[in-house]
Amino acid sequence: MSHVESELGKKMKSVQWQGQNCLSCVWFHTLDPLNADLFDRAMCIHPKLKVFQLLVTGRDWCNLWEEIKQKQIEHKQEMQMKAEEAAQDKQK
Repeated sequence: MSHVESELGKKMKSVQWQGQNCLSCVWFHTLDPLNADLFDRAMCIHPKLKVFQLLVTGRDWCNLWEEIKQKQIEHKQEMQMKAEEAAQDKQK
């Protein structure tokens, strides 16, 4: 069992988390900001890249990355919650 654990340990040591990925970018236009994660797909809306209609995942990255501010994240999440509440009220 220790041999298996040591092999797993070696593999885990080689895993490196990527910083500055699309999920944390201001240009990542996710349709579900409440549940966004690294595996989500969304359009890149950077002015230079928008014309290509790029569909990227949250774990992708490029040299045009700009960090999204926490206030922007909270605003997107609030807007999504309001939209969901309005949809629920409409169904009643």
